[in-house]
Amino acid sequence: MVMDTVQIRLGDKLIKDIDKLVKNGLYSSRSDAIREAVRHFFWYSQIGSIKHKGNAVELVRKARDKLSKKDIDLNEINNL
Repeated sequence: MVMDTVQIRLGDKLIKDIDKLVKNGLYSSRSDAIREAVRHFFWYSQIGSIKHKGNAVELVRKARDKLSKKDIDLNEINNL
């Protein structure tokens, strides 16, 4: 999949929050976190919001850990 490059400017707090997500292993990079945020923005705007229950961060971390042990190309999944 070919991707275009987009330059954005974000405030210090947003950058620090994104960096925490990367440091904690939820995302592999700032770009990965921002791509996911944009996907969610469009998904929620088209489908509607879903009430969150439980610890979403922990659920995502467990799912990624489980997938990493299978013969799956995580880069391909992340680029969906």
